[in-house]
Amino acid sequence: MARLVLKFGGTSVADIDRIRNVARHVKREVDAGHQVAVVVSAMSGKTNELVEWCRAASPMHDAREYDAVVASGEQVTAGLLAITLQGMGVNARSWMGWQIAIRTDGAHGAARIQEIEGEEIVRRFAEGQVAVVAGFQGIAPDNRIATLGRGGSDTSAVAIAAAIKADRCDIYTDVDGVYTTDPRIEPKARRMAKISFEEMLEMASLGAKVLQVRSVELAMVHKVRLFVRSSFEDPDAPGMGDLLNPPGTLICDEDEIVEQQVVTGIAYAKDEAQISLRRVEDQPGVAAAIFGPLADAGVNVDMIVQNISEDGTRTDMTFTVPASDLPKATAILEKAKPEMRFDVIQSELGLTKVSVIGVGMRSHTGVAATAFKALAKRGINIRAITTSEIKISILIDGEFSELAVRSLHSVYGLDKA
Repeated sequence: MARLVLKFGGTSVADIDRIRNVARHVKREVDAGHQVAVVVSAMSGKTNELVEWCRAASPMHDAREYDAVVASGEQVTAGLLAITLQGMGVNARSWMGWQIAIRTDGAHGAARIQEIEGEEIVRRFAEGQVAVVAGFQGIAPDNRIATLGRGGSDTSAVAIAAAIKADRCDIYTDVDGVYTTDPRIEPKARRMAKISFEEMLEMASLGAKVLQVRSVELAMVHKVRLFVRSSFEDPDAPGMGDLLNPPGTLICDEDEIVEQQVVTGIAYAKDEAQISLRRVEDQPGVAAAIFGPLADAGVNVDMIVQNISEDGTRTDMTFTVPASDLPKATAILEKAKPEMRFDVIQSELGLTKVSVIGVGMRSHTGVAATAFKALAKRGINIRAITTSEIKISILIDGEFSELAVRSLHSVYGLDKA
């Protein structure tokens, strides 16, 4: 007998037929004798609809009331799944985030989980009950519902798995695992059997949409083994109930991966924008004056490049931000121009960040050179580069996105089984 947390995303619970299919996945694990907690998202499209209703009611709405509205989507799904399971003879009960309780900080709309009281769920396990938990929500210090931000149900599932000491947390979605790159761009992309927490964290933060970044962070800290699986496979197909090696991708500690490839995957993020500040005074404190206000405004800055003039008195500062943040970033920079001490601000849209990821890069040389040669061979110009121990990110013109992904995927042999 094992203790499992199963999480089902919006497309997996999009209508009653799909909820019935989800219930079959849950019943399979219950029939195998496992203790099961289920975390569900809102039905596909429902959260967007609720958000639009809030905006239509008032563009400057109260964040606490916003949370009360948007959290209702998961509540509906949890109740419907519990009803469906009961109809199949499974002892199930729905739980809202505040009933467990999942305690968060006070940042309504983007709260972070601080503590989970999982004792009652564990007590119900002993009675043979399945807990169906509304994801994406908890209770803030002001005793009101707080939501965790987009993708927050992934985080709910991992946090609950850590709290109840689950043997595994299965993330069911509309894909059957984590691939070496986006299969829509490169048909030769392969599903990985295993990937380390660190690599998945980089993949998620650099454009892969399979898991929310915060959920991977939590899993890495608490050593929660994650399986990414497809909810659209037949729940009773061979191997689906395999406890140790079900179909999908295992996200685990690096020590569990015996043969580690140099490069594991290629991620990409479109719609990057580049900002250049020309002739910035090269004085202590200027960088802090530039990036401090951007951080305070929630603008995510990446790929910073600095070029100092020959006489050492001036510098050009270039960095990237998400395209959606460009108007906000340029407004902040223009407003604080006297403190930031630059002459001209320039910006450009339509760029893409392509990243090469792999923990094997720590012990191998020439990985970056291979990427640069592959892009040069295709006539792709590099705008900026950033590196860490396990990743290389390269900024290029957006029109070359797909060509770059395919070229890098091939040059590292990721298209070979």
